[in-house]
Amino acid sequence: MRIAILADIHANLAAFTAVLRDCEQRGGVDEYWLLGDLVNYGPDPEKCVEIVRRLKHCAIAGNHDLAAIGKLSTRFFNPDAVAAMEWTMQQLSPRNIDFLAGLEQISWRGDFMLVHGSPRDPVGEYLISRGQAEENFRVFKNKYCFVAHSHEPLMFRLDEEGHASFVNFTESIGQVLGDWRLIINPGSVGQPRDGDPRASYVMLDSETSMIKLYRVAYDIGATQLKMVRANLPMRLVARLEKGL
Repeated sequence: MRIAILADIHANLAAFTAVLRDCEQRGGVDEYWLLGDLVNYGPDPEKCVEIVRRLKHCAIAGNHDLAAIGKLSTRFFNPDAVAAMEWTMQQLSPRNIDFLAGLEQISWRGDFMLVHGSPRDPVGEYLISRGQAEENFRVFKNKYCFVAHSHEPLMFRLDEEGHASFVNFTESIGQVLGDWRLIINPGSVGQPRDGDPRASYVMLDSETSMIKLYRVAYDIGATQLKMVRANLPMRLVARLEKGL
């Protein structure tokens, strides 16, 4: 079984469709695991949710998805995120609001736990340090956990003594899923923040027990033009081409 793990699409239709094309060109996938934040920031929230609904998928809620349907306050969002959210909430149809409202915050798929933030805080925590990883490994019982939220591809491994370490998570180089427990972040499809503006996602092959990180170029200018026409904050527009 081949599974594509996507996170933080953030209403970036050009990036999302580029990743879907890349998946098909690599032989197709049997299922998509979506780790939250389908909406906000980008110019196509309605179309992105529509596409997700048509895919064979397992999707969970991110903080922006919850905020878009009034289930989470935006008081901790920065002003640009709040402005974009106010616009986003006006774009979503009732049926797609219902879809977002039906998303769970945690899902389990075999050996994998799926969350947006972290096992101990499924919506809010940015899991980016070894110390955080060690604490979170103690929270979940599954062998592996996929997280998102930071918009940066990362992987942590837990050793036999209970210490977490960073694993070199390099584009297109496979990582075997062996006896080690892992926390894996596939990076962001729609708004990468690791200095690489290309969309980021992970492919899991359950038959070979292998995962690979892929980066996909897309038409950033097309997304930026849509954002300008929608009068979305210019800082959100500019950051796309820098991957920050």
